[in-house]
Amino acid sequence: MSMNNDVVIKVDNVKKYFKVYPDKGKTLKDKVLFHKRNRFEKREVLKGISFEVKRGEAIGLIGKNGCGKSTTLKLLTRILRPNEGTITIDGRVSSLIELGAGFHPDLTGRENIYINASIFGITAKEVDERLDDIIRFSELEEYIDNPVRTYSSGMYMRLAFSVAINVDADILLIDEILAVGDMNFQEKCFQKLQEIKRNGTTIVIVSHAQGQIEKICDRCIWIEGGVIRDEGPTKLIGKEYRLAMEGMRADRARKEAEEEMAKLRKEEEEAAQREKEEKKRLKKEEEERRLAEEQRKKEERERKIKNLTCREICKQCGPDAHREGSGKVEFTEVFIENSSSRLSFKLGEEIKIKMKLTGDKNDDSGIKVSVGITRNDWVYCFGTSTQKSVGKYIQIGEKREIDFSFKNKLLQGKYFVDLLIENQDGEKYDALYQIIEFEIENPNYKEVGVAQLEYEWNI
Repeated sequence: MSMNNDVVIKVDNVKKYFKVYPDKGKTLKDKVLFHKRNRFEKREVLKGISFEVKRGEAIGLIGKNGCGKSTTLKLLTRILRPNEGTITIDGRVSSLIELGAGFHPDLTGRENIYINASIFGITAKEVDERLDDIIRFSELEEYIDNPVRTYSSGMYMRLAFSVAINVDADILLIDEILAVGDMNFQEKCFQKLQEIKRNGTTIVIVSHAQGQIEKICDRCIWIEGGVIRDEGPTKLIGKEYRLAMEGMRADRARKEAEEEMAKLRKEEEEAAQREKEEKKRLKKEEEERRLAEEQRKKEERERKIKNLTCREICKQCGPDAHREGSGKVEFTEVFIENSSSRLSFKLGEEIKIKMKLTGDKNDDSGIKVSVGITRNDWVYCFGTSTQKSVGKYIQIGEKREIDFSFKNKLLQGKYFVDLLIENQDGEKYDALYQIIEFEIENPNYKEVGVAQLEYEWNI
């Protein structure tokens, strides 16, 4: 496509869209198994725009958020490429889109000037020639040899702007970045832009600040909904744009007022409904609390009665004994067979626990009986069950007597016995916790711990 010698930017029927995936598959498995996730919405940002910019002209791109202004500028910088149409540019381009892109926080301001300038295609020799101008313009002389990470955000932006603005470019592209530093520095930036414009540089600015556009630009392009709605002298297009925005704001204000009234009415109705439901809920909660308290007291009574039965079935019952279970099968008598009045044993002595059980004589489901021994500091020392030892479940019938005896290898200390009856599904029929406490005495003990080991010394 041929260009007039006076035209440095030619945009011809450019279209740009993006694929928006609501829930994109991340892995190959997702893409194969959940192929619907790969569906996307084609979102058109530019629907076919065309314009020309002449050499030395300054134009402004205006429009509300999302209309396609910044996308147009990124297409001109070749950060993005159009899906359709062509863009032809004649000359070196410098862009003020992402200030400080390429800055390294650990390098000094001076070192970063060289890095940032290289992004704009400026050689180190060219930077040498204008380094003093860049530093002077940024007003960071006393900080220029400090790492950039020590800069405030304003200092960072001033240095980046100074680098970009001191590039001898044919075309300068600017996107919403003129609010740099304090008011004096901003004014200095405007003056520099006007100087660049007088020197023949072509400028394209995207901004919502109409005052900025009118100070610098000769012509305005108004983009709306991905197309050019109007273009012409800056003041004329700016006035039309402001009136349109005011009209839109008025319409939006009316719509928001109507929505607010509808929202208030809905909130009042919902508040009344919530109050009604709250009263109902409180009444229900009060009833539930009453029933829960009755149930708790009932369970507490049953637990106390059940714990009292520990003493009925075991004359050697410990002070902290307690009981749980459905009672389908239960212990009727438990004791350690021992001639001594005190439950005290020695190492190597046999200890025999005798248990009597009763259950429903018509119940033919199997049970297992478990024995556990725990030291009084809650160290679990031993446990086994009839099912583990014998390899089958016991048929209870109406009555059953079971003995469990072992040769004591426990070392000196106090211990207690737990007994448990369960069915094949793990349902707890009867559980006696801390039912009997006994003591192991060893006055001349040579070992400490839980159990005695067979051992020898070889010195």
